[in-house]
Amino acid sequence: LALASRKVIKAGSVHSSGLSEVSPKVVIDFATLTGTCISSLSNRYIGVFSNRIDELTQTIIDAGVTSGERAWPFPCDSDFDEDLKSDIADVLQCRQPTEADHIYAAAFLKRFVNPLSPWIHLDLASAHKPGGLGHISTDYTGSGVRLATEIIRRVLKGTYS
Repeated sequence: LALASRKVIKAGSVHSSGLSEVSPKVVIDFATLTGTCISSLSNRYIGVFSNRIDELTQTIIDAGVTSGERAWPFPCDSDFDEDLKSDIADVLQCRQPTEADHIYAAAFLKRFVNPLSPWIHLDLASAHKPGGLGHISTDYTGSGVRLATEIIRRVLKGTYS
């Protein structure tokens, strides 16, 4: 599938998560939306976007340290939405030129998330690291699984800031 098609499918998935009568405690999605996150963080970190970044930043960073899968938050403020407006379509799924493309991709996804549900997007920039990463010695690290597990554990226990 083309990158744009994958983003639209992902948008449908995060939108569906907020349609139930019971609001989820947290919605976590995983993807490498553009590859530009690697330019910002290298392939040693997981990029994080959230509609609750102020509440969840320290939880995400601490969960990254605990899990051995370091993570760092990016902005996903509403002013990025302004740049996704279109005269032709309902919304743009990316911008040209591609400065901060990973931020615009996350802003696109955020439009489809139920605002009542805490949402975290993990950009798996560190899913491939020659020589391994942290506790994983293979080139393909499976990055994000341990981090998400730790975030969920903290959210369920109510131990997030």
